[in-house]
Parts: sequence; C-alpha cells; structure tokens
Amino acid sequence: MLTSAVSSIAAGSGDYFVYFGTYTAKVSKGVYAYRFQPSSGQLTAIGPVAEAPNPSFLAISPDQRHLYLVNWKGSDLIKGNTVSAYAVDGRTGKLSFLNKVDSRGEMPTHLAVDSTGSMVMAVNYGSGSVTAFKVLSDGRLSEATSFDQHQGSSVVKERQEGPHAHAVVLSADHRFAFVADLGLDKIFSYRLDSAKAAFTSNDPPFVKAHPGAGPRHLAFHPNGKFLYANNEIDSTVTAFAYDHDRGGLKEVQTLSTLPADFKGQNSTAEIQTDANGKFLYVSNRGHDSIAVFAINPAHGRLTPVEHVSTQGKTPRNFSLDPTGSYLFAANENSSTVVVFRVDANSGRLKPTGQVLEVPSPSCVVFRKAD
Repeated sequence: MLTSAVSSIAAGSGDYFVYFGTYTAKVSKGVYAYRFQPSSGQLTAIGPVAEAPNPSFLAISPDQRHLYLVNWKGSDLIKGNTVSAYAVDGRTGKLSFLNKVDSRGEMPTHLAVDSTGSMVMAVNYGSGSVTAFKVLSDGRLSEATSFDQHQGSSVVKERQEGPHAHAVVLSADHRFAFVADLGLDKIFSYRLDSAKAAFTSNDPPFVKAHPGAGPRHLAFHPNGKFLYANNEIDSTVTAFAYDHDRGGLKEVQTLSTLPADFKGQNSTAEIQTDANGKFLYVSNRGHDSIAVFAINPAHGRLTPVEHVSTQGKTPRNFSLDPTGSYLFAANENSSTVVVFRVDANSGRLKPTGQVLEVPSPSCVVFRKAD
C-alpha cells in the first residue's frame, strides 16, 4: 500500500510495472509489483506476483517477456540454491513460473541477462562462484552450461575469509562479463560465448581493488568507456577505464561515498548511472543515504554532488525508472520504498512524498506495460 494518497490509474502505453525482490525470512512471500505512471508519478499496488524464497535480485530479459530471479536456502518451499524463470504478462504484470535450476553454489545473490537474451549469468555469494545458463526458446533455463569457482581470501578476516562473488555485469556487445568478488578484493573479467552460454577467463583474469575494499556491485557508463564499482566494506566508489577490445580495466579514481564528518558504521550496497551518463548514484547502509556524483564523460572521474537521506533504514537497493525522472530507494530494514524526483540538470534528488510499503525489499526493476 501507499502511505501517501494516490488515485487509481488506467492502463496505458506510458505505464510501467515495478517489481520488488525481497527477503522472505519475516513476512514477505516473494516478488511484489506496482503499476507506475511516470507522467503523473502515480502508483497502484498489484500485490504479490510470485511466491518464492528470498528472491533478493531480479533481472528482466531484453525482450521484456521473462523475469529471472535468484533463490537461496531459508524456506521449506525450496531445497538448495536456485535460479528461477518466470513469464511476464505484459497487460497485468502477473508472473507465471516456468522452471528453476541449481545455481551450483551457496546463496546466489545476483544475476544478469546478456544483450542477446541467450544466456543468464549468476553469482553465488556464499561459495564465491559464477554460473551460466542457456535461455531456452520458451524462456526457461537450462542446467548450468559454464562454471567458475573463485579461490583465496583477503585482509578483513570476518568478511573476507574466502571468496564472495557479489555481482555480475555484461558488456553491451555481449563479449565480456565482469564479476565483483567482495571476499577477494578482485573484479574478474570473462570472455563470453553467448551462443553456447559459456564463459572463459580473460587475460588478465582480474583487476585488484584496494585491500579491504570489498567490491560489491558494478555499473557500466552508457558510453561504454568506464565501469564503476561500489566497495561495500570501506564505503568507497572506484572508477575504471574500460578497454573495449580486450575487456580490461584500469583504475581512474577512488573516493568515499560518505560525508567527511560521518563517523558511524556504514556499508555501500547499490550503484547505478543515469541513462545520459551525467550522474552516478550509490546507496549507503548505515548513513542510510544515496550519494550523488557528477560524471566527467571525458575521463570518467567523479565529483560529489550531495547525500540524500533515503528516509528509511538500510537502502539495500535502488533504481532509476526508465524515463530517468524518478529514483526508487528500497529500505530493507524499514520495509519501505521511497520515491524521489530526479533533477535532470543537477542529478539531485527530492522526495515526492510517496512511500510504498514492501516487506524487506532488496531489488527494484522496471518493465514496460503493454
């Protein structure tokens, strides 16, 4: 439901469905959805659309017909750790279960679909591994077609005792994949074969982050020249220059995601650029804010703009809507999603007053309504 009043909206070509992944240890049942009209900012609750254990991260296929999500242990509804496929009803937003396959690791936490819609890659945080699956003609997933197990540790003993692969992003030309491993302070680079739904280690196979940084999530700049990583453990963000031909990364800049006077505990969570490549956003859990940075498109360096309270606890995830006019911040520990208006010129965020009640939200994705 909404804690601010909104009216019902009719279906229209300008509408979107907003899907929220959640953690299901408390009251959540799985994936929830709203209908969203960017022209007015109005939202209408659809409710739960898929009952699933811990669907903590979601990804939409390029043709918008299918939604993929991770599941992991913590419910009698499922045994083991899996990746699930659903068909999307473009008129109602409802989801229909297609199949689920073994993730080949512990606690799958992130996934991505390649730009051809041919393969899905997922990472297993608990065991520190990467898995690929072929997308079948009806949207279902094959069993694993490619796999890599990370090895090693890093300097923060309680967080980096072993590998913890946390995110995967794929290049727009579906030639390379990058995996952030929080436990190893490395970002791995893989070469892709979308037709075979396979990946192999690139040369060099990874770039190192600063010891104890804990790279978590990744975002490509729209121009394809830069890759950004938010580092969970030391609350920093790193800009990398991206070698399009070789799939290599070279560090350009690292800076804090926090105000200089903040002294409390914090960890970063999500990272995203706007569609025009002018601004970068990173969420802070502890400071409970979104850090806004301006991007220099010539060399990718960042300049801090502001820190905005997410008006809730533990913003695990957020997403800009497809029009770039709104940002939805998912506050996991207050079970709210707060909607902000985005200033296109400055990148600054202003609360709209709309607060969605979503149990333990962990992911926000959009799908155009038919």
